[in-house]
Amino acid sequence: MSTLTIAIIIVFVFGYLLIALESLTRVNKAAIALLMFVACWTLFMIDPAAYINGCGSDIANQVSAVIEHHLGSTSTTLFFLMGAMTIVEVVDQNGGFNWVRGVMQTRSKRALLWRISIATFFLSAILDNLTTSIVMVMILRKLVEDRPTRIIYASMVIIAANSGGAFSPIGDVTTIMLWNKGVVTALGVISELLIPSLISMVVPAFILQFTLKGTLAEADDSTKTETAELDFTESQRRIVFYVGVGGLIFVPIFKAITHLPPFVGILLVLGTLWTVTEVFYRHLRQQSDRTCMQKRVATLLSRIDLSTILFFLGILMAVACLEQTGVLVALGETLNDVFQGNHYLVTGVIGVLSSIVDNVPLVAGCMGMYPVVPTGDMAVDGIFWQLLAYCAGVGGSMLIIGSAAGVVVMGLERISFGWYMRRITWIAFVGYIAGIMAYALIRTFIMPVAL
Repeated sequence: MSTLTIAIIIVFVFGYLLIALESLTRVNKAAIALLMFVACWTLFMIDPAAYINGCGSDIANQVSAVIEHHLGSTSTTLFFLMGAMTIVEVVDQNGGFNWVRGVMQTRSKRALLWRISIATFFLSAILDNLTTSIVMVMILRKLVEDRPTRIIYASMVIIAANSGGAFSPIGDVTTIMLWNKGVVTALGVISELLIPSLISMVVPAFILQFTLKGTLAEADDSTKTETAELDFTESQRRIVFYVGVGGLIFVPIFKAITHLPPFVGILLVLGTLWTVTEVFYRHLRQQSDRTCMQKRVATLLSRIDLSTILFFLGILMAVACLEQTGVLVALGETLNDVFQGNHYLVTGVIGVLSSIVDNVPLVAGCMGMYPVVPTGDMAVDGIFWQLLAYCAGVGGSMLIIGSAAGVVVMGLERISFGWYMRRITWIAFVGYIAGIMAYALIRTFIMPVAL
C-alpha cells in the first residue's frame, strides 16, 4: 500500500471520527463530510496515474470522468431522498396523517404499545424511519402525558421504525442505496426480509409489554382544534394522503414496469402531488390570510433538510474515492478471510457497528468492498446483500445514537444515552439476533423448497 493511499485512508478515518463525535465537537457532520470528500479527491490527484491507467493531459480528463460517474450514481440517491422528504412533508403539513391518531386511541397501556409498534413498523416501510418516528412521537405526546411511560413507547418507536425500514426498498436510506445500486430488488427484499424484520420488532415489543401495566390517564384531545386550522377539507386531506403515500408504494411498481431508476418514479409522484395540492389551493389565492401559503409545495421545498442531503453527498463521494484506490476491495477480502467467508458473521458485525457509527458510510463502503457476481451469496438478492440491508437497518436500534430515528427521538423526548443503554439495548439486541436466525431458517429450509 502506497504512502498516498495511506494518507487518503487517514483523512477518511479522521473525518469519520469527527462525524461520530458530532455531539461533542458541535460541528455539523455535513461540513465534515464535504471536507472529507474534497480532501480525499485532492490527495488522489497528487498521483492519479497510480489508480487510473492514463498519461499526460489525458489523465485529468479520465479523473473527471471517474468523478462524474460516481457523482451520477450518488445523485440518484440524493434526488430520491429529496423527493421522498418533500412528499412526506406535504402530506404531514396538510393533515394527511391525522387519521393515525384516531387508530392509536386506547386506554390500555399494552394495547397502545402494540398499536404504536405495528403502525410505526408499516408506516416506516412506506415513508422512512426518520419521518415516521417524528410523526409517532407527536402522536404519543397527545396520547400519553406521563413522560416516564412515554419514553418507553418512544424507545419502541425507534426499534419498530428501524425494523420496518429494513424490509422495504424505500424505508431506510441504506436500503434505498442498495436498491438504487441494483444489488437488491424490491420484490426480493420485501419477500425475504419481511418476516425477519417483523420478528425483530415483535420480540422487543413482547418483552417491553411486561413493563407496562394498567391504563392511561385521559389525555386532552386537541384534534378538533388542529383540524379547524387546516386549509383542506376532510376529503381533500384523504386525497393528499392517498396520492402521497400511495405514490410512494407505487414507486417500486413503476420501476418494475418502466425499468427506469427509482428517483424518476419519486419525481413522478412529487409532480402529481404538487399538481393536486395546487388545484386544491386555487380557492385560497384571493384570501388576505397568507398563512395557508406556507403549506404549498413551493414553500415546503425550502424546508428540506439540505444538511442531510449534503452529508450524503460528501460521505458517498469520499467512499467512492476509497473504492477507486482499491482499499475497499482489499478490506472486503480481509473480512472474508477473517470470518472464513461466513456472510452471516460479516453482516452481523457490520450491524453491530452501525449502532455505533453512521450506517450510511458503512453500507456505502460495503458496496465498494464486494463485487456483484452472477450466482451465490454475492449475487443480486443474495444472502450478503439482503442481510446487509437488514443488519445495517435493524442494528442501529441497539444504541440510541445508532440511527437517524434514534437521534431524533432522543432530541424530542430528551432520552439519555445511559437510560436507553440500560433499559433498551439488550432488548433490541435480542430482536436483532432473532431476526437473523429467522432469515437463516428461511434461506435454509423455505427458499430451497420454493426454488
